[in-house]
Amino acid sequence: MDPTIESLTRSLRAFAAEREWAQFHSPKNLACALSVEAAELLEHFQWLTEEQSRQLTPEQLAAVGQEAADVLLYLLQLADQLGIDLAEAAREKIEVNARKYPASLVRGSSRKYTER
Repeated sequence: MDPTIESLTRSLRAFAAEREWAQFHSPKNLACALSVEAAELLEHFQWLTEEQSRQLTPEQLAAVGQEAADVLLYLLQLADQLGIDLAEAAREKIEVNARKYPASLVRGSSRKYTER
């Protein structure tokens, strides 16, 4: 496991243990919380144009950073509960995507691999 991911996961375990929250951290509950936080992240971009979404104010960027951190932290907790090594899963997913989307066939296109 990536040392940064492992360190964050240990910190999250300690945080939950100190508050006796582990009892609430089932995979289902964590997946639900992750979805809610992802929606809160999306809310910051809801009515922005493409250009505005690329030029956030420092305040907007800070708020987006907080929501992105919430998404990451719930994802780490979910992976921890299920015994998923996220760094390894991400590496594997990059390889899967490389096979699905060969650069020579999809360069410059946003079409899904099933729409080639």
